[in-house]
Amino acid sequence: MTMLSAANVPIVEATLPIVADHLDTISGVFYDTMLGEQPDLLNLFSRSAQATGEQRQALAGAVAAFAAHLVGTGPDATMFEHLVDRIAHRHCALGIRPEQYTMVGRYLLGAVGTVLGDAVTPQIAAAWDEVYWLFATRLIGREARLYAESGADSADPWREYVVATKVAEAHDTVSFILTPADGRPAPRFLPGQYVTVAADLPDGTRQLRQYSLSQSAAGETLRITVRRVRGTGGAPDGVVSGFLHDHTDVGDRLRLSQPYGDLTLRSGNTPLLLVSAGVGITPMAAILDHVARTQPARHITAVHADRSVDRHPLRADVHANGARLRSFDHLVWYEQPTPGTFTGLVDVDAIPLRPGAEVYLCGPIPFMRTVRAGLHRRGIPDERIRYEVFGSEQWGPTLVPTPA
Repeated sequence: MTMLSAANVPIVEATLPIVADHLDTISGVFYDTMLGEQPDLLNLFSRSAQATGEQRQALAGAVAAFAAHLVGTGPDATMFEHLVDRIAHRHCALGIRPEQYTMVGRYLLGAVGTVLGDAVTPQIAAAWDEVYWLFATRLIGREARLYAESGADSADPWREYVVATKVAEAHDTVSFILTPADGRPAPRFLPGQYVTVAADLPDGTRQLRQYSLSQSAAGETLRITVRRVRGTGGAPDGVVSGFLHDHTDVGDRLRLSQPYGDLTLRSGNTPLLLVSAGVGITPMAAILDHVARTQPARHITAVHADRSVDRHPLRADVHANGARLRSFDHLVWYEQPTPGTFTGLVDVDAIPLRPGAEVYLCGPIPFMRTVRAGLHRRGIPDERIRYEVFGSEQWGPTLVPTPA
């Protein structure tokens, strides 16, 4: 059990509200200073997320949430352990190394001092330094175990793959079938996991993006399904999704991480409810494929929401794998009226719920928030709802990142 030293508990407890009130500013100073002085780190962060400000609060918010946990005003130990596990999976997929925590800590705590000024006494600085390093050492330990379990070398976590097939799945969505370039078998993985693509862009920079594996680990290849990100409201288009769509073809090579992620299928034979929107269908397709291959007697209800039938990715896969199950329900909502489907937003009350069903959610946060609230209203507890968040998770000092 991680504990803050007794002398620092009242200091952190007293200063946490002040840090929380200035979290946006601290995050901005942290990222601007660190990336300005360490431009090589730009490769780790999404240009689109940086441009929209989506990513800035992720780390500072996580540390503040951890501080709240340590002083008893934040998430409990079980919930926070789950969240630490999720961050560790993300970090391993990005190739984060232990020595980077020293540099990041220096810039983060420096940003706190810059924003709060003389209010940060040596005692306050020491207390928050302890919070950061308690958090960092927990992550470093978990990430070391994940690297070892995956067989990855944390110093060079990338493996080269050849694009064997490129398939148009739906409007603005393509799948890439990838074969290891070294001739060794593709890594085994759990349905629901993802890989990071390290894309070497035409301008000479590298950007990293995570994509769910959209088929089960039944063959010698990996499949990712990528929707082109179109910027709206002044936000830029997705850099990596555009590169993959426009500049990556059969025979080209891509560098990938080992598979990671904690939105994985639990063992058992309870009924499953898979709920997705847009390209959030990708981990659900892998789970459905896996169950159809290994547990055809297990019941699955698959629910999907999209704008229209021509934007619905992996629809044929879902039908084919559902047909291999003895019991399968498939419900679809489109914004545009389409025969045989529901119109508008997902109506949670219309979803058939089997006793004891486990729920898996993936899609935009507003969608998951609505679905999860509806499931709660119908009596599904949190412990039976698992989810994956698109993009950077936002953390608050007294609120954990959930879709509800």
